[in-house]
Amino acid sequence: MKRLLAALLALLLALAAALWWLNVRGDGDRLAAPVALDSAALVERGAYLARAGNCQDCHTPRGAAPYSGGRGIPTPFGTVYSSNLTPDLRTGIGAWTPAEFRRALHNGRSRDGRLLYPAFPYDSYTRISAGDADALFAFLLGLPAVAQPNRPHALRFPYDTQLALAVWRALYFRPGRFEPQAAQSADWNRGAYLVQGLGHCSACHASRNALGATRDPAALAGGLIPLQNWLAPALAGQPAQEVASLLQRGVSDGAALLGPMAEVVLHSTQHLTPSDLSAMAVHLQSLRQADAPRARGDAPAPAQLKRGAGIYETHCAVCHGDEGQGRERAYVPLAGSRAVQRDPPANLVQVVLGGAFPASTAGNPRPFGMPPFATELSDEDVAAVLSYIRNAWGHRAAAVQPLDVQRWRSSVRP
Repeated sequence: MKRLLAALLALLLALAAALWWLNVRGDGDRLAAPVALDSAALVERGAYLARAGNCQDCHTPRGAAPYSGGRGIPTPFGTVYSSNLTPDLRTGIGAWTPAEFRRALHNGRSRDGRLLYPAFPYDSYTRISAGDADALFAFLLGLPAVAQPNRPHALRFPYDTQLALAVWRALYFRPGRFEPQAAQSADWNRGAYLVQGLGHCSACHASRNALGATRDPAALAGGLIPLQNWLAPALAGQPAQEVASLLQRGVSDGAALLGPMAEVVLHSTQHLTPSDLSAMAVHLQSLRQADAPRARGDAPAPAQLKRGAGIYETHCAVCHGDEGQGRERAYVPLAGSRAVQRDPPANLVQVVLGGAFPASTAGNPRPFGMPPFATELSDEDVAAVLSYIRNAWGHRAAAVQPLDVQRWRSSVRP
């Protein structure tokens, strides 16, 4: 019995040591040499990088001071609240060193060594260069200090424990740096750095397992954003010119970015240089497209199509046209649209119920938008009109079911 207990104790100690090592590997950033942060050029570069990473969006609740933290980020495990990134000495990052800030980005550890939740996407930020981390830190230190204590996370047990987080990190997190590929062009490598690192595109455009870890993040094969019921589509193989236009203007000749992506364009991508947007588009176009998934569900019944056609004529045709052709520089065409035929049709339901506007950008300062119909159309009405749109003008897609509309209606913003 004593030998068995000793063996079990040795095994537990070995597991604890392995868990500790897996969570501190790559932790050398805390030993980095001091760096001067008072350069105006470094601060300006950091401001640009903060926009590229869309940092303000998550770290600024509505109506609050920029970067003061406290915005709730819903997850399947509870709500994570963003931290105060202003240079307040007590509640922000004013007492941090550049090395401690690098460690937070590269290894997901706070100043005191506490493990950070991956709602802060350090699994992407680990690829950011040390120089860019320093520039971001210099920019943040130049912001007005805001005394705003960090709000405790509201996570369920055991996800609220450091032990559970340490196990998750041991399983799914690997610190590293972006490594340029010699066989690729400078544009491709720059685009990959922005997409995989600062842009953290995989946070939405990669599917996740039951524990919230991304599956094959580099493929960007798309998936439903947890709890928001917006479909982040696959990004691979899209035409580079269209992608660059969408990221800069929020719209292109045949598409518009709505929902969460409109916020990304508003606060982030429209402010990037044309060369960076082009590089991102070049990288995305090069990714291998996955095989198109087979449509799930039955074709709509004739009665549903007839009902949908009547609703379309009453509420939709005035803007989108009798044949779904849209209006140039105003309303994107529905006929031939990839977005209309995607499965699941969650985005269509969100737009019809909650309405949507593209971002206001320099290239499209007064975007035309979609009014909400949540109070005018029943679940059956929404299912019927979307089933009609998804099967008109040469489209062939599965019927939208009223139960799906009911399920997705609960996440529509008022």
